[in-house]
Amino acid sequence: MEVTLLRADIDNAKELHAMQVEAFKELLEKYQDFDTSPANENMEKIEARLKQDFTFYYFICIGQQKAGAIRIIDKKENEKNKRISPIFVLPEFQGKGIAQKAIRLCEEMHGNENWELDTILQESKNCHLYEKMGYRQTGKTKVINERLTLTFYEKKEADRT
Repeated sequence: MEVTLLRADIDNAKELHAMQVEAFKELLEKYQDFDTSPANENMEKIEARLKQDFTFYYFICIGQQKAGAIRIIDKKENEKNKRISPIFVLPEFQGKGIAQKAIRLCEEMHGNENWELDTILQESKNCHLYEKMGYRQTGKTKVINERLTLTFYEKKEADRT
């Protein structure tokens, strides 16, 4: 299955928003993280990000189908981390290695070293994915509520897999 990335722009804000809500809806219901869940963000927030010159949104595509999206924050500064926030794959496409391929493509496009992201500590599949790809927990966590804790990851040049 070939995964490709298609750069999104401001005209895609509504579509990105709808996909993001769909992809994170189940996690929002599970963790009740109404203040931090991407499923609860409004479209204006996505529009504002799309206008940032250091934000790169890509649709994750399987053939002609949009299976999800990934946002890369890349300020193009030496020794500064690039950030993945968020990445999502629609429910019907999950569990097929699509996120892993999309992250690899982004790392190739934006440079293999100095990456960071965060994910839900309680979601072991997410943690496993990032660790398998060479990301290491920093030891930093942030408790969102009694159900959910974020854990932070980074990947340096030496961590490449």
